[in-house]
Amino acid sequence: MKLRAVNSATLQFRFRSTHANHLRTSPRSTWCVSALVLFFAAISLTPTGFAAQNLVNEALPHPPAPSVTPTILIGFVGGRVRHDDPNHAEVQLAERLHREYPKELEVRVFENRHEEQAYRLILHSLDSDHDGRLSAAEKQRARIILYGHSWGGSAVVTLARALARDRVPVLLTVQIDSVAKIGENDRVLPANVERGVNFYQPDGLIHGASLITAADPSRTQILGNFRFDYHARPVACPGYPWYDYYLYRAHTEIECDPRVWSQVETLIRDEISSPVKNLATTAAPQ
Repeated sequence: MKLRAVNSATLQFRFRSTHANHLRTSPRSTWCVSALVLFFAAISLTPTGFAAQNLVNEALPHPPAPSVTPTILIGFVGGRVRHDDPNHAEVQLAERLHREYPKELEVRVFENRHEEQAYRLILHSLDSDHDGRLSAAEKQRARIILYGHSWGGSAVVTLARALARDRVPVLLTVQIDSVAKIGENDRVLPANVERGVNFYQPDGLIHGASLITAADPSRTQILGNFRFDYHARPVACPGYPWYDYYLYRAHTEIECDPRVWSQVETLIRDEISSPVKNLATTAAPQ
């Protein structure tokens, strides 16, 4: 959000002494001087242009907080992929849903190392009254969906855990062949997550977590750990670097597998269209 500052110019008027002497010698000039004095006095007491607009704006209260917060959809790409690389399914999905739900959805894709940036964006978006803190009501209105591939899957769980410390609920987490980064645990979902799902493949030098669980099964539903095998049914990945496809073939194939992303998209669409629920029972910090 950019703040615009408007500076109003101050007009200064000065009469030369020679003109003043001439005006004092003429009755008509005396009348003109009186009229000019009254005119400029009126200007000085009446705000005009930008100055008047500023006074009006200062008197207006902040717009009321919306009763329903738009769903926030955050995607994380894997490896060293750029957040705007159009060859990757994470980016394609975000762009497609953004076009279809321009008002209902706030969509962003991040590199997996920018978890903190995504965290700050979410808090800012939820702060509807712009007071710099999240009230219980603002937290209850949160509708957050997180998805990511590879290191991006690990970023999903790390971000969900950070939101749990703030008692902010998460509707859905989606991990695609999730690979834990050093110091992170991508296998246990914190209790602020309502539903989580995991898609993985077991082959190759890099392969994802085969099992995710819930820290509190009474609060988090694991929709499933779904295995994909690309030996008998390989997937082409046009636009990907050759070394990704040959060195980490199965790990790359699951990222560009339309079967996987069709299921991911269906799950996300279901959450977007689902009625707003009361999420007051947010999780304790994990």
